Amino acid sequence: MAEKKKFTLEYEVRSSPRILYSFISEPNGLSQWFADDVVFRDQIYTFTWDDEQQKAKMVTVKENKLVKFKWLDDDPQYYFEMEIVQDELTNDVALAITDFTTEELMAEKKLIWDNQIDYLISVLGA
Repeated sequence: MAEKKKFTLEYEVRSSPRILYSFISEPNGLSQWFADDVVFRDQIYTFTWDDEQQKAKMVTVKENKLVKFKWLDDDPQYYFEMEIVQDELTNDVALAITDFTTEELMAEKKLIWDNQIDYLISVLGA
């Protein structure tokens, strides 16, 4: 299996951290932009895209600030994280995404995040 590299993307989001947090942490919020369906049971999130399911565990959570997930079927050192970053001076809010992928899939993976965040922004009405 090819080694994965860590990458970080940051997107400006016109939303309060509190509202944005519900969209990155709650199954109902996540299912509106991140996956077609999200079910949370026994500490495990099941994400569905088309007919494909992937299970993840939320390993870190800081209210209104950050969530970190690990895919159950991936190596333990890999994760994806969504962090709400607020500029202290301007109060601008951004969503920073940290994820891992192989060199070959990097461009594709970034494009997927771009599309998903665009969708999130439209759902937020931002």
